[in-house]
Amino acid sequence: MAEKQIREIAEIPDRRTAGIQDRRTGERPRRECPEFSGGGRISGSQRRAASREPAAESEPWLRRETTEVPDWGDAEYEDELRRKRREKARYEQRRRAYIMKQRKKRRLRRLLRRVLLLAAALAVLTAAGFWGFKLIKPSQTKIDPAGIQARVPDWITQDFLTPNPYSRPQTALEEVKGVVVHYVGNPGTSASANRSYFNSLAETKTTSASSHFVIGLDGEIIQCIPLNEISYCSNHRNKDTVAIECCHPDADGQFTQETYDSLVRLVRWLCDEFELDSSEAVIRHYDVTGKECPRYYVRNPEAWEQFLKDVKNAG
Repeated sequence: MAEKQIREIAEIPDRRTAGIQDRRTGERPRRECPEFSGGGRISGSQRRAASREPAAESEPWLRRETTEVPDWGDAEYEDELRRKRREKARYEQRRRAYIMKQRKKRRLRRLLRRVLLLAAALAVLTAAGFWGFKLIKPSQTKIDPAGIQARVPDWITQDFLTPNPYSRPQTALEEVKGVVVHYVGNPGTSASANRSYFNSLAETKTTSASSHFVIGLDGEIIQCIPLNEISYCSNHRNKDTVAIECCHPDADGQFTQETYDSLVRLVRWLCDEFELDSSEAVIRHYDVTGKECPRYYVRNPEAWEQFLKDVKNAG
């Protein structure tokens, strides 16, 4: 193979005289290679070809270590190329699979973070909605005629008024936000007498008045209006309250102990049924219009505060 190369090689400097210059010409001495004639530079291919030729024994400084190049045929060379291409293709395939796997992991992590954030937001909204519902529910309780009215206890006597526009108009009571306590204003009268007065207004037509309940001097309780209808007792609060009239023996309006005990029991039951806060939802007629009703509890606010405490502590 070396014989086919150009047989010329440049003068190669003698390593033993390297760095020495001629004083007369200023040139470094060069040594002619006996194997090649001529001078000048050689190409890389010529140098590689020359390196494969073993250096003459007389010129040890020209000896170079050679690397054997495998003598492959065209078929073997093509097979090797195909093998390397396959290895490269498999490597690229594994690299792409690894990249896709990492991308998939990143997408899953992002999706998981979004799901967790969404779940947290939903949990916060659910909790806020639950507590908000608990806060507003007492003031927005809907009447259930087949429920609350059906659960009226047997210690309450149901004696409804005759439907009429003056005492029982049968207007639906949409919601219950409170319980209003009144006194009848007629000392010494009974619960049945006051119930009869409300019922007689259908004929006399002198005024509009009624109450859901009337409590007598002996503690008896008469229900005059169903809990799903309004009564004419608390002015502009008729639309969202349950009214209770209480009998009293004297003009000062103080209730008997029996009347007081029955009132505490009835108000506690109503608060439980309508899920009302007794400390806020139980009011006097005085708190609605400023009228001195119930008189004793308007003139003695501390007695009213004690009544609210008794209702709260009632079982």
